[in-house]
Amino acid sequence: MNHSPLALAGLTIERVETFAVALPTLRSFGVSGGSVTVAGKPSIRILVKVSADGVAGWGEATPIPAWTYETAESIVTTIDRYLAPAILGRPCWDLDGVTTAFDRAINRGFTIGAPLAKCAVDIALHDLLGRALGVPVGMLWGQRRQDTVELGWIVSGQTADEVADCVAEGLDLGYRAFKVKVGLHTEAVDTAVVRAVREAAPEAPLWVDANQGYTVDAALRMARNMAELGVTAFEQPLPANDVAGLRRLREASPVPVALDESLRHPSDLATFVKLEAVDVAIAKVQRSGGLTLSRRLCALAEDSGVRLMGSGLTDSDLGLAASLHLFAAFGIDTPVDLNGRQFLKSSYATGATVEVTDGTARVPTGPGLGVDVDEAVVRELAVDVLKA
Repeated sequence: MNHSPLALAGLTIERVETFAVALPTLRSFGVSGGSVTVAGKPSIRILVKVSADGVAGWGEATPIPAWTYETAESIVTTIDRYLAPAILGRPCWDLDGVTTAFDRAINRGFTIGAPLAKCAVDIALHDLLGRALGVPVGMLWGQRRQDTVELGWIVSGQTADEVADCVAEGLDLGYRAFKVKVGLHTEAVDTAVVRAVREAAPEAPLWVDANQGYTVDAALRMARNMAELGVTAFEQPLPANDVAGLRRLREASPVPVALDESLRHPSDLATFVKLEAVDVAIAKVQRSGGLTLSRRLCALAEDSGVRLMGSGLTDSDLGLAASLHLFAAFGIDTPVDLNGRQFLKSSYATGATVEVTDGTARVPTGPGLGVDVDEAVVRELAVDVLKA
């Protein structure tokens, strides 16, 4: 059902539902904090459905306790008991007002509070608005600078001897850029793994991500090693709140330092810009609490002359589509880490979904996110994460 813009003004949020779904895992994946996916063990994703006057939108949250503090259980209870009650009856179009209501329900504290839970609802509202008007998310914003986004193939957990097979698999699937997770081993082993990737893909764009795994001195040693291997960016080498260390590293590193976990809220980026402590800002929809705040962060980076790169949280297709709309809106034309397709299957997306060919994703053009969710499949896959 398509609504006119005038009718949309009276569309209010009627219901918010959460579903913890168990999706098939294709490969194991780890970061410096621990495991993200385990082959043979289902991957839990939290899907959110927001309904209003016969129209529904869907969003996603990716609980990764090895990366941040939100768990499947906390995301479900945060949405059901705090966020949903705060926005019921609000106009669907008032995304700014929803963001304010979220901050009152779960306060930011030092930085944004419960970003993954907030993100799932925010994405669902964008999907709902697009579907109500019959237009894709980029058209809602009046902003889409490109139609495709190149993806990077992830190397994580392999030894140097195993890297060649992993890279070959990515190359066979058409991927031409690679991201390596470091901080999982000693500096020597991490360097050997990156060197093995470079040898297996001599001409490929290559960047590394430490997920806060190093000290300043170790990061500087690694940066020098990475420069010799033609690495284009060193992502989040230090703890998120080590502003002084990141500034010191940025001044001395021969490889541009990219910030991810440090930039949960746009105000975090403003701080790093003022202190001249950032080369590259990573746009990540879930980390920043959804598309509304992510657009603010990207616009600030662009206006401040800070280069943008893109990343995700091993999202299934809903999160993948949301990120593609954001990255296309801001013209992020370097390869991005949207690795969900590499590690899990989005079984609930049985109709229109994201097209990925030879490592390149096409930005969906259907209404909303452009991903059709089969609710019957969602309910079949749903599990009770709160059951003891």
